Amino acid sequence: MAWKTLDDFDLKDKRVLIRVDVNVPVADGKVTDATRIEKIAPTIHSVLEKGGRPILLAHFDRPKGKVVPSMSLRVVVPAMEKAFGTKVVFAEDCTGSRAEEAIEQARPGEVVLLENTRFHAGEEQNDPAFARQLAELGDVYINDAFSVSHRAHASVEAITKLLPSGAGRQMEAELNALAAALGDPKRPLVAIVGGAKVSTKLDLLGNLVTKVDHLVIGGGMANTFLVAQGKQIGKSLAEPDMAETARDILARAKAANCSIHLPVDIVVAREFKANAPHEILPADDCPSDAMILDAGPQTVKELEKVFDACRTLIWNGPLGAFELEPFDRATTEAARHAAKLTQAGRLVSVAGGGDTVAALNKAGVAGDFTYISTAGGAFLEWMEGKELPGVKALDMV
Repeated sequence: MAWKTLDDFDLKDKRVLIRVDVNVPVADGKVTDATRIEKIAPTIHSVLEKGGRPILLAHFDRPKGKVVPSMSLRVVVPAMEKAFGTKVVFAEDCTGSRAEEAIEQARPGEVVLLENTRFHAGEEQNDPAFARQLAELGDVYINDAFSVSHRAHASVEAITKLLPSGAGRQMEAELNALAAALGDPKRPLVAIVGGAKVSTKLDLLGNLVTKVDHLVIGGGMANTFLVAQGKQIGKSLAEPDMAETARDILARAKAANCSIHLPVDIVVAREFKANAPHEILPADDCPSDAMILDAGPQTVKELEKVFDACRTLIWNGPLGAFELEPFDRATTEAARHAAKLTQAGRLVSVAGGGDTVAALNKAGVAGDFTYISTAGGAFLEWMEGKELPGVKALDMV
């Protein structure tokens, strides 16, 4: 794929509509985590440096096409001003006279934030007429929100048909990282897929076994695969009815010459709580009254050998109950080894998904990976091999 970036446009005196994702957590009327807002700053600064006027399009929560005052984007203005280092002029609507007035009111060097696009039903309907109303406010469109690019919404997809369009700095970095990880990766390539249920990641597993050299399965998903191999898992979280599907995935992996890696040893406990009494056992030796809460140290050693032999890593999902100590150990130790290899220039590492990001942050290595995606659903759909409407819309080929 090829797409235009900010470097391909003359933005002097141009109104630049920028689709961003500022669907951030809020408590007591204040943003509690401004990470997503801070990631937009490079795009804002680039547009301002090129003499453009940044006008931000965004959604907040799920108002379902109606004006819901508690879902107004006004709440994010203070966090934006802090992140961008400039005044943010808020428009009471994202179309029409109120939007136009806010754009006219903004002085050079200031940013305009338009009200929640999802206050209009046309947004989620990808309505061309609504997209036209948005497009009338700008001269150039920039998508800097990979995290919403799996949605065919008016401010993501339809608008690209009406204005010269390109990728913002964050979007550019994300697309480049994903292309390096799965589009044309350095091989061997290993993917880690964790999480609770096989049933929610069938498309993902089906795509990966044909694309990667090594597939590591962890978390509750691994338990289902152990059941499929005839192993006892006691009271562990699993989907026994998915055992036949798991066996099919194992067969497809073998046919595609993809090596599947499951736990060879396990950490079991009788209670699902932090610091519960636990023991390390072979993967086929879980007591009937116990549950598997993590992969064991031998499994981690095996994974480290795989990482050592690989050039690219994609990671989605923890290896165990990482939110509970000491059942975070396998995830933490594997993550730290991957980070060490990345910092040594031996591994390209890309990770995404809420639990994954939380686990890597807990391990203290998120900043040491090549790229961390906060995109959630869009990252997962990309791993599944699905076409993302917002990305396809930028494609110049």
